[in-house]
Amino acid sequence: MDTSGKNQVYRGDRTIDGIMVTVDGEPLDERYDIHQFTALGFEWTYLGDSPQQLALAMLAHHLGDDQKALELSGSFMREVIANLDNEWEMTSSDIDAALGSIAM
Repeated sequence: MDTSGKNQVYRGDRTIDGIMVTVDGEPLDERYDIHQFTALGFEWTYLGDSPQQLALAMLAHHLGDDQKALELSGSFMREVIANLDNEWEMTSSDIDAALGSIAM
């Protein structure tokens, strides 16, 4: 979790070079060390393994709690990641708001 209190910005984009997901301009780690749902990297706009990998990576980065991120990744994928547009942006505040609406 960001301990400085800064509202981090997560962005996803489909480029000519493929899918790009960043946090504050830096590539977001897939976090295969926590759990590997897929070896194909990130995806969004649908339900599946690659969108759940994105959910896990975003939550692990945001929460700073790998186990909690793994527990919430399925719900976060269904409620948020599957509904993102082709190009998207979410802040730490957006993630907190989404998590508040997901039954924990």
